[in-house]
Amino acid sequence: MKKIIKFEKADCNPCVMVSKYLDSKSTAFEAINPFNNPEVAVKYKIRSVPTTLLIENDEVLIRSIGYQPEELNQIIEALQ
Repeated sequence: MKKIIKFEKADCNPCVMVSKYLDSKSTAFEAINPFNNPEVAVKYKIRSVPTTLLIENDEVLIRSIGYQPEELNQIIEALQ
């Protein structure tokens, strides 16, 4: 099963923009703060926020770093 995971911080403006974009497309996602969950951040090789991943069976299919609407659309389309 495919799912979207977004790594974010509460005080990050681009993170908020990504969340609003995904919400506007009625797309469900799991939000994780990599600083509070370092083991998950290491597992998925997170180096900056926001990082949005499309995951299937613990494998990263698509990675988007920052606020990139075109890449976010690719993730949303691939989720279908």
